[in-house]
Amino acid sequence: MDERAAPTASTGAAGIEAAGIEAGAIEDALRTDVTPGRAAAARAYLKLDLSFTGASVPQVRSAVRAWCRAQAGLDRGRLLAVVTRLWSRPVFECRLAAVIMLTDRRALLEPADLAIVEQLLRDSRTWALVDGLAADVAGALVARYPGLYPTLDRWAADPDFWIRRSALLALLVPLRRGDPAQFDRFGRYADGMLAEREFFIRKAIGWVLRETAKKHPDLVSAWLGPRARRASGVTVREAVKYLPPAEREALLAAYRSSPAPGTTRPDS
Repeated sequence: MDERAAPTASTGAAGIEAAGIEAGAIEDALRTDVTPGRAAAARAYLKLDLSFTGASVPQVRSAVRAWCRAQAGLDRGRLLAVVTRLWSRPVFECRLAAVIMLTDRRALLEPADLAIVEQLLRDSRTWALVDGLAADVAGALVARYPGLYPTLDRWAADPDFWIRRSALLALLVPLRRGDPAQFDRFGRYADGMLAEREFFIRKAIGWVLRETAKKHPDLVSAWLGPRARRASGVTVREAVKYLPPAEREALLAAYRSSPAPGTTRPDS
């Protein structure tokens, strides 16, 4: 992430140096009391070209929240400065700390900050960073500032599948809470991606449908019904988990039938 992209309350070398010191203190905390061997296991699992400290997600969350509690009058500029310095470190847990920090203090963000979030998303290259940034940070921004929805429209057609996944997941939280207002937008995005073979797109579509179905099963059944024959198995199996048994079995049967004429169903 370009450090110039994050406005700071204290500009100049002193502000940058202070943010760097704070990021360093957080990194030190993320290297304390870690489980031996966990760093190597995490790197092998996530397959990222980053260093790993071996801190668990609860440990990262605890370190971030301890720092936030200690910051009297934390403002947007200082938040973004520390986030930027954390992200500039090629350490997975430092980047995860930046995501958690943005999530916990997302109320401080302004519409222009969606551009910074997009930079982070493009640099993430893993669900372990993308999903929180998309659902909790980008999602909160577009919900608070509806004028940002055209940015999600652009993301939904982006060549980078992580950005396309982010467009889907930015709508997850309100749909999970039972607000169907953005389901039509999600449906448009998902319909355009339904034939994709990328696992993380197929999984995201199914995930959002599954969460929506907890409170609006009829909405999900009505959307998926005419599309079940061209959706992937990953999408369908995820989407139907919370539907009534009869509807679930009907949609699974439709999926198992031959693809609709003139279409090719994605790999299951």
